[in-house]
Amino acid sequence: MELNPNPGKNLIIEVDGKKFARYPVKTKLITPEDKDISLIAKEYVALHLFPKDIVFISEKAVSVTQGRSYPKEKIVASKMAKFLSSFVTKTPIGIGLGSPETMQLAIEEVGLVRILLASCFGYFFKIFNIKGVFYIIAGSKVRSIDGAVEYAIPPYNTYVSKGPIMANEVAEKISKELNTPVAIVDANDFGVNILGFYGGTDTSISLSASKKLIAKIIKDNPLGQSNEQTPMGIIREIF
Repeated sequence: MELNPNPGKNLIIEVDGKKFARYPVKTKLITPEDKDISLIAKEYVALHLFPKDIVFISEKAVSVTQGRSYPKEKIVASKMAKFLSSFVTKTPIGIGLGSPETMQLAIEEVGLVRILLASCFGYFFKIFNIKGVFYIIAGSKVRSIDGAVEYAIPPYNTYVSKGPIMANEVAEKISKELNTPVAIVDANDFGVNILGFYGGTDTSISLSASKKLIAKIIKDNPLGQSNEQTPMGIIREIF
């Protein structure tokens, strides 16, 4: 395994008094023709696994294989999507819902009424410097929407994506292929959201505790979606 395919990314992190290695795994360019991401995981990750490893996979890679990533120019944004997106604060890590295209995907995912409700409450609570209310109301489907970013590997620098569907089921299928726990993650420099997780047949593994631990371990987002081409990674406790 190439130990540091992502320049500038730290491999080792200490969490709750334990040390973990995070090994990003380089794959081929994943496209919509790759209908089953478990086959990609088996090809590129399986040979590197040790017992008790945890595999984590970018939600965007899963979305691509599910046909939920779209060229920006093919999204027809409604007038309401254009209007609402103009009020979204842009962040250094991406455009979020600040483009008409990503806002249109949000409306398609949860409906206009819910987006309007989330927008109203989000605006109200921002007055009191309370952030994040919009996404609490809009839900994880909206939080997982990704806009086009220049640093993504082509052609995905011009694509917008919905979050993956049935993420827990996807994690379970990959887990059974690899015989190790698997998490589908939405990770960036502002936080981590575990969209799907399957811990295998070991009933001693706590779902909530495992998801919280994984989020802590990859909080600095060791994967890369540019030329690094590392949509998958391995977590390994080191002693």
